[in-house]
Amino acid sequence: MSRNIIVGQSGGPTAVINSSLAGVFQGAKDLGATKIYGMRNGIEGLLDEQYIDMSEYLKGDIDVEILKRTPSAFLGSCRFKLPTYEKSPETYDRIIEVLRKLDISHFFYIGGNDSMDTIKQLSQYAKEKNITDITFMGVPKTIDNDLAVTDHTPGFGSAAKYIGTTIKELSRDCVVQPIDVVTIVEIMGRNAGWLTASAALARGEDSDGADLIYLPEKVFEMDKFLAKIEEVRKTKKQVLVAVSEGVKTADGKYVCEAASSNMMVDSFGHKALSGTATALADVVKSHFGCKTRPIEFSTIQRCASHIASLTDVNEAFLVGYRVVKAAFEGETGKVGIYVRVSNKPYLMNTDIYDVNAIANVEKTVPENWIINDGTYVSEEALDYMRPLIQGESYPYMVNGLPKHIRL
Repeated sequence: MSRNIIVGQSGGPTAVINSSLAGVFQGAKDLGATKIYGMRNGIEGLLDEQYIDMSEYLKGDIDVEILKRTPSAFLGSCRFKLPTYEKSPETYDRIIEVLRKLDISHFFYIGGNDSMDTIKQLSQYAKEKNITDITFMGVPKTIDNDLAVTDHTPGFGSAAKYIGTTIKELSRDCVVQPIDVVTIVEIMGRNAGWLTASAALARGEDSDGADLIYLPEKVFEMDKFLAKIEEVRKTKKQVLVAVSEGVKTADGKYVCEAASSNMMVDSFGHKALSGTATALADVVKSHFGCKTRPIEFSTIQRCASHIASLTDVNEAFLVGYRVVKAAFEGETGKVGIYVRVSNKPYLMNTDIYDVNAIANVEKTVPENWIINDGTYVSEEALDYMRPLIQGESYPYMVNGLPKHIRL
């Protein structure tokens, strides 16, 4: 029986998506895979027969370790929406044709919600067509932390560590001069506010952190927002606000839509959100007549591997390895997940779960974790996040800069 596998990466990258890739590679190698192929630019590349033999790039343990510390998607990514079989049977026939050509037994896809939908559709297709010699498995990934069932997702811990650190550093800058300034930091998160919630990690005995935090789970009200700013300004010269890019007003419109009349839309129908901090800074400046600083973390928060969480790196590797093991044992249509055993001490297990319960299901921040009239998060939220940012995974340095692996 063939033991050839193929793995791809999809969607937005993270600081540890390549650690999961390393886990898949190492797991397949340890379990006797004959060939380990990597799709170039996800399933979109697979359809064009764009792939590599990963063993040509990962020739030893040191290469695997460098890969674990390399940000972004080593194999390249895509945002290809797999059509349903009814709409495009030829797409599915083409995928199977390429997999047969490479004599593939196991197909792995590392990604978020949309990528898990791809695994869902491919595994259903295989079942309906009685294709029993190829398994289709998902490896979780997303800084948004919005996948259902799993305790958290690979990538979130490192992004949260970056956000908490940077907010803490910004809060130090806010006390340099006694002048009136409102700094508004825009953090990724369309419908789930996990990343923005991690701004609260910055608060401690040596830092005020963010004064106000706004998540997309709550309706954004401009009047209340300005009133909260005014309240903080009574006791502080400088105000630091963390806001999700996806906050919406009561009419369902994104706040950032006020700053852009032509928002791009991807193949999944998602609007490209940007400009929330700028839009709010303009309103604050006009209302109070004070200086404002809009800051957009943008893609930096998902590629900052120089400050990655060691916990995140290690768990990302383990879940990739776990999914391979399950596939070699005959599982298909499943996704790797984390199961938290305890918080103190922090103990986490990996497992697999039915993709049908995960694909297209979005996990948001629990309502009872959002406090202070929707402007902060609870201690329970912090207890959940703190273990995920522990430890440092330092890159190998060459000439003073991180060493990465690339195609």
